[in-house]
Amino acid sequence: MKKTFFLLTLLFSLTSFCTTKVVCSLPFIGDIAKQIGKEKIEITVLVKPSEDPHYVEAKPSMILAVRKCDILFYNGLDLEIGYLPRIIESSANQKIQPGREGNVDLSQFISPIEVPTTLDRSMGDIHPLGNPHYLYSPYNIKGVARGIESVLSKFDPENQTFYKNNLNEFLKALSQKEEEWKKLNLKGKKVVTYHKLLEYLADEYGFEIVTNIEPKPGIPPSAKHLSSLLDTLKNEKIDLIITANTIGEKEVRYLSEKSGVKMAIIPQDVGATEQAKDWISMVDCVLKTIGGQK
Repeated sequence: MKKTFFLLTLLFSLTSFCTTKVVCSLPFIGDIAKQIGKEKIEITVLVKPSEDPHYVEAKPSMILAVRKCDILFYNGLDLEIGYLPRIIESSANQKIQPGREGNVDLSQFISPIEVPTTLDRSMGDIHPLGNPHYLYSPYNIKGVARGIESVLSKFDPENQTFYKNNLNEFLKALSQKEEEWKKLNLKGKKVVTYHKLLEYLADEYGFEIVTNIEPKPGIPPSAKHLSSLLDTLKNEKIDLIITANTIGEKEVRYLSEKSGVKMAIIPQDVGATEQAKDWISMVDCVLKTIGGQK
């Protein structure tokens, strides 16, 4: 009798600490998933915050992580097209193959912008499904957070209330910060960015992206193009030149020194800088930088 009781207790203990294995392609996804899943999920993030998400290569460690996971969350809009399909196929994990419940393209929960009506190689590294850099967008991240909660609750219905409560806590914290961000009054601010990273945020907060330093997405600027940008910087009364920590620092620094316009390097993702310790603090850093408070 004692032996049976001991075995039942051990079995209950083991199942109580059973966690859902989640793989996230990017750090910001991992952060939001962790805030909703907390100790109920075990998270592996494939891409480091110091890496440019456009140029990630598949690694054996990534395949191993995906092979063992229950759910795969990824950005979508073809941002991971260069490495994730290969990882999924090589993993032989049936749970996360395309069309299965464990394969979760988070772009289904957002409203993409800049969806091209025509495609041409001369347009550069254009994304046919729209601008994939919605990670800075409070509006879209609310959809992402709700989507993550719904997936976790469906996979683990016993903890649905737990996930919903955590989602509500995240949304409440975000709403409080949004009230603070509105007071920054960014309308009328003019910025130049290296890559098309901040278009969603500009739409939501009213600052103007006058131009990008890349002549076309993914195409490095030539000396001639940089020279033409100097005229834009002088004539348009630009407030700030911006790039992320993974790309374009040399070109941004050059333009700043030549024009006298201030420059700023913003976090590419959560964890890229000390200030960007989570998603909310990352966006707080970006908006306050644009507002001249950082």
